[in-house]
Amino acid sequence: MPLLTRRDIVLVAVTATLCLGLPGFIAAASPPEPKSAKPPMGSLAFDWEKLVVKTSANGASRKVCQAPTATLDELECHITTLNKGISAHPPHRHADEELIIVKEGVVEALVAGEWVKLGPGSVIFQAANIDHAIRNAGEQPATYHVIKWNSPGMLKAKAEAAAAAKAAVQK
Repeated sequence: MPLLTRRDIVLVAVTATLCLGLPGFIAAASPPEPKSAKPPMGSLAFDWEKLVVKTSANGASRKVCQAPTATLDELECHITTLNKGISAHPPHRHADEELIIVKEGVVEALVAGEWVKLGPGSVIFQAANIDHAIRNAGEQPATYHVIKWNSPGMLKAKAEAAAAAKAAVQK
């Protein structure tokens, strides 16, 4: 069996150094995974009387929470009060799913292409990427709770899609 030459030893040493050091080099050169600036939300209670109310010509809103949890990239809850005849927004779609619970008043919700009239205690589930909307269909203000969530990886995918769209516009 032939002995290794000096050239063979140098080649093995360079190859081993590159192979063993390359993963560390790639990791150092790659941008870090985005981390949420907020720690995961733990168990909390939200007092209706202590929620900050933002009023507008359309009605009022109260932000309850918007933070990561132990199992979600983000959990958001807000409460909206719409004045008579007002729509929260035109029909739109997004990747997050949402659950809406009617607290008081009468609303019409665009659900799977149909407008549905609902009163207090009713629950609406809006699936991802389906047009949806909500409006006050009663004679009094209508108040409802919105609970939205982003499953693991959704916020990163949204950020990447936004960056890709921005880069495409700049080209």
